[in-house]
Amino acid sequence: MNWQMWAVLSAIFAALTAILAKIGIQNINSDFATFIRTIVVLLALGVILFATGQYQRLNTVSLRSYLFLALSGLATGASWICYFRALKMGNASLVAPIDKLSVVLVAILGVMFLQEKLLVRNWIGVLLIAIGAIFVGWKP
Repeated sequence: MNWQMWAVLSAIFAALTAILAKIGIQNINSDFATFIRTIVVLLALGVILFATGQYQRLNTVSLRSYLFLALSGLATGASWICYFRALKMGNASLVAPIDKLSVVLVAILGVMFLQEKLLVRNWIGVLLIAIGAIFVGWKP
């Protein structure tokens, strides 16, 4: 499969995540729900890595990779904690679009820090995503 198909699957699973999480956190603390979700993700990835033979020895990973993956993990954890707290307090149909403003931030940060280039039509799309997320997530 190409990257576009993986991206579509990611969007589908992200949508399922919002709905399933909203149902799952109804009677528990949002941080504890995040903890349970994280354990499930960890176990599932472990099974996938070993079942597909993709596991690598830890000494084959550079310190730079460890550093940035650790920082990414911390950012992921913070994102999940914030997301679950927002889901606990708000409607999934309003929380998820605002969460997707991350697409806009990734575009901006990708240009700033990764020297990625976006065409005018790409920037128009980013702007439309931002406007759309604000309108969908805006509750008067």
